[in-house]
Amino acid sequence: MTSILIVYSTTDGHTRKISRHLQRVIEQHGCRVTLADIKEIDTYSLPDFDQIVLGASIRYGRHRPDVYAFIRHNQALLESRHGAFFSVNVVARKPNRRQADTNPYVRKFLREISWKPESLAVFAGRLDYQRYGFWDRNIIRLIMWITNGPTDPMTSIEFTDWTQVEEFGRTIANL
Repeated sequence: MTSILIVYSTTDGHTRKISRHLQRVIEQHGCRVTLADIKEIDTYSLPDFDQIVLGASIRYGRHRPDVYAFIRHNQALLESRHGAFFSVNVVARKPNRRQADTNPYVRKFLREISWKPESLAVFAGRLDYQRYGFWDRNIIRLIMWITNGPTDPMTSIEFTDWTQVEEFGRTIANL
């Protein structure tokens, strides 16, 4: 049985939600899946897994520093396993920004790292102004205004295409 580790880095919990959905899809294909918050990755023995999937959210145009550190620290291991990466960002709410080669944040990220995952995905995230603090809410509203996105401070929208998530899960199960 293939053993897969999904490591996720999340800001507001949506990347964790997507990771759990991926887990269910992959397990339906007969694989054993373990979820790990990147903050707790030191409690896992990474060499015990056949595949490693890394999922990370974007905030202010960048993935979190712990994502870069995880890749640097585990570069050799990542290169020796089947690997996949997915990014979660609100820019992907636009259909023409849902692929790794069309999403500006993922393109930049891939230029900044030396790991080359076998499979890549970009999922649209969630926008929930009411959950954000004062500064995040207003900075994100400004960004949304600039990019013609929703700016109403009462907005709570999940842009994620769950069919796309399921397709990626099947891809991972078949690596």
